Amino acid sequence: MTVRADGPWEPAALRDRLTSAARRAASAGLDALLVTPGADLRYLTGYAALPLERLTCLVLPSSGDPVLVVPALEEAAAAASPVGVTGMEIRTWQETDDPFALVASTLPGAGRVALDDQMWAEKVLRLRAAMPGREQTLAGDVLRELRMRKSAAEVAALREAGAAIDRVHEQVGEWLRPGRTEREVGADIAGAIREAGHETVDFVIVGSGPNGASPHHELSDRVVQAGDPVVVDIGGTTPAGYCSDSTRTYVVGDPPADFLASYEVLLRAQAEAVAHVRPGVTCSSVDATARRVITDAGYGERFIHRTGHGIGLQTHEEPYIVEGNDLVLEPGMAFSVEPGIYLPARHGARIEDIVVCTAGGVEALNRTSRELVLLPG
Repeated sequence: MTVRADGPWEPAALRDRLTSAARRAASAGLDALLVTPGADLRYLTGYAALPLERLTCLVLPSSGDPVLVVPALEEAAAAASPVGVTGMEIRTWQETDDPFALVASTLPGAGRVALDDQMWAEKVLRLRAAMPGREQTLAGDVLRELRMRKSAAEVAALREAGAAIDRVHEQVGEWLRPGRTEREVGADIAGAIREAGHETVDFVIVGSGPNGASPHHELSDRVVQAGDPVVVDIGGTTPAGYCSDSTRTYVVGDPPADFLASYEVLLRAQAEAVAHVRPGVTCSSVDATARRVITDAGYGERFIHRTGHGIGLQTHEEPYIVEGNDLVLEPGMAFSVEPGIYLPARHGARIEDIVVCTAGGVEALNRTSRELVLLPG
């Protein structure tokens, strides 16, 4: 996949990322990072490489120049990505070559190497065989420290993604009505996600009535009925590679008698959690802020997931907004704030915004109303 070398993918930005990653690897006592296709490789090089059975691997030594090892048939794609303008060496291998031996040959003296956290097990084991006696560990401890602190260009890309998914929520009322199935509504939403500027549709959740009590319900053939609360959680990836994710709750017709009261609690919990975000507070304290409001209102057992997750090149990444995570928030950290209340066999509700911790507090990247959306029944 060709990626424009601008914004988050400017050559200078990529070189800074590679230098920072190498420096952190050295500080961690690592001789090199080995990174295969996925979000880590894209973050470091701008190359959205296909995850194939053939090995593509960035060899990033803690001291020395990085090398991108690719199959010969992928050389043109790698060179057309931002890799081609960074000056990084691209080293190719042919079908009958051993690419794992090639990787090993670039690190003759390495004793301790870190592999990206999502490397396929088959590749982990073949690299181990190619480098006997060398300790393998995970690269996530190094790379997550870089990826969860977004640059201004990355925040701009997330802001653009947030605006795009907002445009989809603004249209949901055109498709969500009694007599249509969740799957039919979801198909309309998926088309709109692409039309709004996303390259891919990552997920569409339309949880109507009792299905809304399952946070990751997605779609079914259930027919939307008058009076149904409906949880709509949607997201995609933009051409720049950055993700959107936003949830709004709708009611088709007159809501159940008990629903409005619980939704007001949820609205207050989400607003207070967002307002709590600023440099110096912990991830767990953001979670506790939302959870306290919901628990005090008697719905504590019905808030069954963490308050949020980081977002960037992946929909779910560090930092996680959950009890026990005492990571201190810093400017540039981007994550969701999405408390929910779920009453099994009855209905559910969730409000989700992507926010960024800023030097002065917080910026919400989703701007559509968080109020309950009442649609004709």
